[in-house]
Amino acid sequence: MSKKEDLLVLDRPEILNFLFHPRKESGRTVPAFALNQNIATDDGIHIGTRLYLTDPDMPHILFFHGNGEIAEDYDDIGSIYMNFGLNFLVVDYRGYGRSNGSPGISSMFSDAHYVLKHFSVWLEKNQRKGPLWIMGRSLGSASAIELAASFPEKINGLIIESGFAHTLPLLQRLGINTETLNIEDSQVFSNAKKLSRFDGPTLIIHGQYDQTIPLQHGQDLFARSPAARKKMHIINGADHNTLLMIGGRQYFEIIREFINY
Repeated sequence: MSKKEDLLVLDRPEILNFLFHPRKESGRTVPAFALNQNIATDDGIHIGTRLYLTDPDMPHILFFHGNGEIAEDYDDIGSIYMNFGLNFLVVDYRGYGRSNGSPGISSMFSDAHYVLKHFSVWLEKNQRKGPLWIMGRSLGSASAIELAASFPEKINGLIIESGFAHTLPLLQRLGINTETLNIEDSQVFSNAKKLSRFDGPTLIIHGQYDQTIPLQHGQDLFARSPAARKKMHIINGADHNTLLMIGGRQYFEIIREFINY
């Protein structure tokens, strides 16, 4: 089965309704320190992004968020990244934030390719010479690992927060009856398998008590990574949605120190 067919196996309402929870922007004023950009795709969709920019010579983190979040949610967090000397570029999925269209697995991957192409050109055009890192949280780990595996020469490193290693077990944990849908493990993409194709610097962050994507997923990703420089940081006491709250300042220090190594 081809890669495209693999993804289409997952593009059905019974799965998408569990994986994606899109919502639009609130309409509140964009902070003065943030910048919105739209990225056009060949099928007429525009992908919304929000940029939190500091020194152009400092690192840039291209970030794919979780399934219940939108770029606007990162206004406070984006300002913290800026204070740590990091440029933070947040991407919405189709149907999220200012993006139009409807979310899907196949479009999530193809849109990630558009986004990386756009920002690679944008960084060069605007003489933003700081290194480019890719980061994905939760569902966003799939987009981040897809780009790292597909374009290792274009990025300087990878950061995965609360990422999943195995797709079928995650679907089953979310309550999807994969047997009824006649989906087998060999038919779906594997983040762990993809990650084995990226040997650049890799940082894995996971909560000790994550009940949505158990810690074992993060440990499996770390084990499959062939990177010469890799690190796994477990935030003790944290679950899927409390890493920042419990990690606090240390969360950002871990990221900055790994990038600036």
